[in-house]
Amino acid sequence: MQIVFLMKQSNTNVNFENSIAFAQEMDAHDPLKKFRDRFYFPKQNDKDAIYFCGNSLGLQPKKVRELVEQELKDWETLGVEGHLKGKNPWYYYHHFTQEKLARLVGAQKEEVIAMNSLTVNLQLMLVSFFRPHGKRCKILLERGAFPSDQYAVQSQLKLHGLDPQKDFLELEPRVGELNLRTEDILSYIKNHGEEIALVMFGGVNYYTGQFFDLEKITTAAHESGAMCGFDLAHAVGNVPLKLHQWNVDFAVWCSYKYLNSGPGGVGGAFVHKHHGNNPEIPRLSGWWGHDEENRFKMEKDYHVMKGAAGWQLSNAPVLPMAIHAASLEIFEEAGIEILREKSLLLTGYLEFLLKETIKTALPELKILTPENPQERGCQISILTGENGKHLHEKLTQHGVMADWRNPNVIRVAPVPLYNCFEDVYRFVEILKS
Repeated sequence: MQIVFLMKQSNTNVNFENSIAFAQEMDAHDPLKKFRDRFYFPKQNDKDAIYFCGNSLGLQPKKVRELVEQELKDWETLGVEGHLKGKNPWYYYHHFTQEKLARLVGAQKEEVIAMNSLTVNLQLMLVSFFRPHGKRCKILLERGAFPSDQYAVQSQLKLHGLDPQKDFLELEPRVGELNLRTEDILSYIKNHGEEIALVMFGGVNYYTGQFFDLEKITTAAHESGAMCGFDLAHAVGNVPLKLHQWNVDFAVWCSYKYLNSGPGGVGGAFVHKHHGNNPEIPRLSGWWGHDEENRFKMEKDYHVMKGAAGWQLSNAPVLPMAIHAASLEIFEEAGIEILREKSLLLTGYLEFLLKETIKTALPELKILTPENPQERGCQISILTGENGKHLHEKLTQHGVMADWRNPNVIRVAPVPLYNCFEDVYRFVEILKS
């Protein structure tokens, strides 16, 4: 058996085989295999767990301790002087991740910022980009968006004196289908555009794993006269993004999933330069969004920083930012495009093995995630039968760390930075047993 592991191939170009030998051969030819050793794996039954929870909490990069300890050392030895005299001066810490974040999401440097947490950033963006007027007062999301997005949207509607029951629009799949069709999304925006103020989807839906066509959605929103923004919690570090080129108005994300930046890690935001360079756009302000050259003059007049940095409220949380920096170094070295190619192969192999298993052993299971590889990230969601929770518990007992979501879905995320083909093969063998 000879396998040529070529990046720039889709999974349809590989003849998958249901064997441990095939999985190991794929791993042997994987140009990204070295990155697996840069992460700590939790133990189960005294062995490394088969970890498929990167869509919930990414693994810890081994370099995290070194970078965090550097900041602790500067705090220990310099005290407040660490703000300007530390190895990585804390006053400017948000600058240290901007270029890497920009490359990761397809943005210009000043269009991105690491700050706050995801939902805080979302609320800040909604203040600026949800500006209802007349009958254009509704917000459109996909049905089943992450609850935090739903809560944020409901709260903003109420703040504007609007009714979430009428002005919160949710687009759902056709009857009998599990995922939204792109043409249905575009058609709905076109036909209801005059009443939509903001289109705001999850880049990748957390439950189904569907990766939406963000460029087409943005174009349709703008043609209808609406603003367009995205929650990229399950997309950033997972799929290639071109936020500037796609003309997205804003985006927000967390860093603790695919970006491996620790529980509660610092969030991020993108604001297109059309808006970021407009000091008149409405926003909630804080002193870290004030021009940093004159910030410590402590004057009353507010001079907003250009770009996404102008939405900052407070100084950077240095220790979480150090963790974030450790992970972004790895992404910078690996490259999101080649990670995407491996991701297509991993999920393709997982889908191949699952289909065989469903056909021969577990007919009560069903794949929820879109079959088209371009419409998913590195997550396959499995619809289970009535004993799904019990099945998930059994998987956990046998060393598999996957994610259970009520009412009946097991989410499996083979992350290309640290998962391998043997992980996928072993998972399905345990599932069958």
